[in-house]
Amino acid sequence: MEPKPVEASDREELRELQSERLRETVAHAYENVPFYRETLDEMGLSPDDIDGVEDITKLPMTRKEDFRDEYPDGLFAVDDEEVARIHASSGTTGKPKIVSYTDDDLDVWSEVVARSLAASGAEEGGTVQNAYGYGLFTGGLGLHYGVEELGATVIPVGSGGTQRQVELMTDLESDVFTCTPSYALYLAETAEEMGYDPRELPISTIIFGAEPCTDPMREEIEERLDVDGIDIYGLSEIIGPGVSCECHEAQNGLHIWEDHFYPEVVDPRTGEPVEEGEEGELVLTTLTKEALPVLRYRTGDLTTLNYEECECGRTMVRMDNVTGRADDLLIVRGVNLYPSEIEHVVLDIDGVAPHYRIDLDKENNLDVMELTIECEEDLDRSKQSLEKEIAERLSNVLQFTPDELNLVDHGEIGRSEVGKVQRVYDHRN
Repeated sequence: MEPKPVEASDREELRELQSERLRETVAHAYENVPFYRETLDEMGLSPDDIDGVEDITKLPMTRKEDFRDEYPDGLFAVDDEEVARIHASSGTTGKPKIVSYTDDDLDVWSEVVARSLAASGAEEGGTVQNAYGYGLFTGGLGLHYGVEELGATVIPVGSGGTQRQVELMTDLESDVFTCTPSYALYLAETAEEMGYDPRELPISTIIFGAEPCTDPMREEIEERLDVDGIDIYGLSEIIGPGVSCECHEAQNGLHIWEDHFYPEVVDPRTGEPVEEGEEGELVLTTLTKEALPVLRYRTGDLTTLNYEECECGRTMVRMDNVTGRADDLLIVRGVNLYPSEIEHVVLDIDGVAPHYRIDLDKENNLDVMELTIECEEDLDRSKQSLEKEIAERLSNVLQFTPDELNLVDHGEIGRSEVGKVQRVYDHRN
């Protein structure tokens, strides 16, 4: 589908719209959220001090701890009777982050997800099989209403039930499948076990999100299922899925829908803006949210921003695929590593399946890393030579080798039918 006019708008016109909406958002937050009013007052700032996006760095940053400190509804900007829906983050590290939506917020959410679907190549009249979890998690319902806004048919299967997923997509000839990247690979394995050729399944596009996906993993998904793999990005604190999405023409960065979400990239250590094109932590400000306006939210996700016009015709900035999270940094014997760096090096080696786990422990007060990697099903080389190549590549690329490297047969590392796959197990604490 052709981009909507706003998606290909003049950058100066877009900046004027962003500035207008930022002023409105700051005023709305100041007037209706005590947390922001008190914070701005302490900084000696008022909404009148913000003329436009050029002043955004004057504003305070919002952190995930603020959501937990203000639990459950301290950051809400509207009365209970105006809240149309509530969602929540997974809460795997404590209290979940509660988020809210007015009717207008839900309309915006449906619109940006529909834009994302259209950019990915999904079409009006097509069939989208949704394997994201329904309920408090934003993935299921977020994608669901976006599909309907697009004018496509949605099959609301939800997560899990993989054999049923395969049967339904075959019987109903689904065009698009939405899920996490790790689940896409699990789907391919299950289809093979059921006697299907995964490349013969009717789906032509898989839209994946909710967990990082490196280029080798994307290539594996596309090869195993003969599909276009499209990355979609979002987070509950901002709106849910639909903050940004790749276009099928380029598959080279995710277009952020900047008329609704203003992006910055900062140094994760200092919080200061980095140079254009430099990697750092993504910071997002909502520009149109009513129930839960969020100023300069530190997502923890590491990426870069590319402002060059895309071959699809969209002018909205592209963020690179998330390479990791600032809070996922592993420090092992003084060496800084991100799991995604290890994944990128390892999965690019012939004979390695896209399944691994990292176990961290302490021995005699020293950090110890154990890396377990799964081999491809039809491994045509010795494990000894594969293990040697993995160790050499890790040493050459990352200047690091694990204390213990284990190669296991295909299928030995646990799979997940639902939710996000856990890759790192830190036993040190």
